[in-house]
Amino acid sequence: MKLILLGTLGCHLCEEAELILLHCKEVEIELIDIAEQEHWQEKYAIKIPVLYHSETKNELCWPFSLSDAQAFIKRIN
Repeated sequence: MKLILLGTLGCHLCEEAELILLHCKEVEIELIDIAEQEHWQEKYAIKIPVLYHSETKNELCWPFSLSDAQAFIKRIN
């Protein structure tokens, strides 16, 4: 399964989220910098980091733990 992590460069919370997601071996994570895409920036500027599943449009907004991320993944599987 492929998920998107919406964030931006220099965001320490985004870096924390990325570290958490390294423990989720069953998914592939694509990093998207919202600063490079206006539609993402408008929607998520104050919510990042956000874990997003493009097929179902489900999202998990920060703050989240490893167990939260794993439950999110299980829910959309």
